Amino acid sequence: MVTDTAKPVSVPGTEQPVPGTAPSRIGRFGRALLPGPAPGANGAALYRRWWLPWLWTAPAIVCAAVFGVFPFLNTLLLSFTDAKPLGGAASFVGWSNYTRMLEDSDFWLATRNSLLYALIVVPLMVLLPLLLAILVEKNLPGIGFFRSAFYTPVLASSVVVGLSWQWLLADEGLINTSLEKAHLIKDAIPFLSDSWLILFSAMGLTLWKGLGWYMIFYLAALGNVPKELHEAAAMDGAGAVRRFWHITVPGVRQAMMLVGTLTGIGSLRVFTEIYMLGSATGGPGGADRTLPFYIRDVGLDPLTGNAGYGSAVSVALFLLTLGLTLLAQRLTKEDES
Repeated sequence: MVTDTAKPVSVPGTEQPVPGTAPSRIGRFGRALLPGPAPGANGAALYRRWWLPWLWTAPAIVCAAVFGVFPFLNTLLLSFTDAKPLGGAASFVGWSNYTRMLEDSDFWLATRNSLLYALIVVPLMVLLPLLLAILVEKNLPGIGFFRSAFYTPVLASSVVVGLSWQWLLADEGLINTSLEKAHLIKDAIPFLSDSWLILFSAMGLTLWKGLGWYMIFYLAALGNVPKELHEAAAMDGAGAVRRFWHITVPGVRQAMMLVGTLTGIGSLRVFTEIYMLGSATGGPGGADRTLPFYIRDVGLDPLTGNAGYGSAVSVALFLLTLGLTLLAQRLTKEDES
C-alpha cells in the first residue's frame, strides 16, 4: 500500500507551520511577534504570546509610573535643591535641607505628634473593631440596623465628619452644653482650644470614623475561625474572656497585623482631622501639627514655602512609614513561623 509523504502546512498569511510540521524559516523573533500557534504549545496556550500579559498590565504599569514612581523620584531630587512652590530657578544645595531638618524644633514637634498619634490610635484601632465585630457577628433581631449604623461614618466625608465634631466639641456645643445642664462642669471644656485636647479629639475622630471599616475586616476573619473550637472550649469550662484570648485572637491574628499596618500608615499621614479641629494653624501656635501638616506649611506656602525643604521632610515621612511597614512585615513572618 502506497502512502503520500506529509508536507509542511503553513497558516495562511504567516508562513509558519502548525505544530507537528517542519519548522519555518521566519525565526524565533518573528514567531513571537506574528499571530499563530506558538512552538511547542498546546491547549489554551497555543496562540498565546510572551508579550500578551504585559499588554494587559500596561495601563496599570503606566499609571503606577506616572502617579507613583515619577513623583517619588522627583520629590527625592527636589530634596537636594532650594526649589520654590511656584517653580522657577532652583539650585543644588546638597544635604543642607536634611541638616536643617535635624536642627528644626518644629520638625521634631510634628514628628512627636505623628508618633504619639500612631502609638495611641493603632492599638485601639486593632482591638476595638474586633470587639465590635464579635458583637455584631451574632444573628440577633435587629442586628442588621446596628451593622449599618456602625458602618455609616465610613461613608461620610472626612470634612463632613470634622464639621460635625466641631459642632459637638465647641464651647457652646452639644457636649459642653449637656455637661453644664447636668451640673457636671462649671466652665466649658476647651476641646478646640487646648493643644492636648485637640490632639486627643482628633484621635477620637479617627477612631470613630475607622471602626466600621476595620469591623468588616474582622467579620471576614471571624468567619474562618472554627465554631467547634469555641464549643469544645466552652464544654471544658473556658469562659468568654479565655476563649477570646486563646481562640479568637490567634484565629484573626493575620487580620490584626493587616489592620495594624494600615492604621499605622494612616496615622502617620493624618491631616484632615487636625485641620478641621485645630484650624488652619494646626492648633494654638501650630502645637498640634503632624508631619503632613508641617510639610504643607513649610513646602507649599506660595510666599514663604521652600519646596526643597518640604521634599526633605516628605522623604523623612516616607522612611518613617517604610520602617513601620517593615516592622509589621517582620512581626507577621515571625508569627507565621
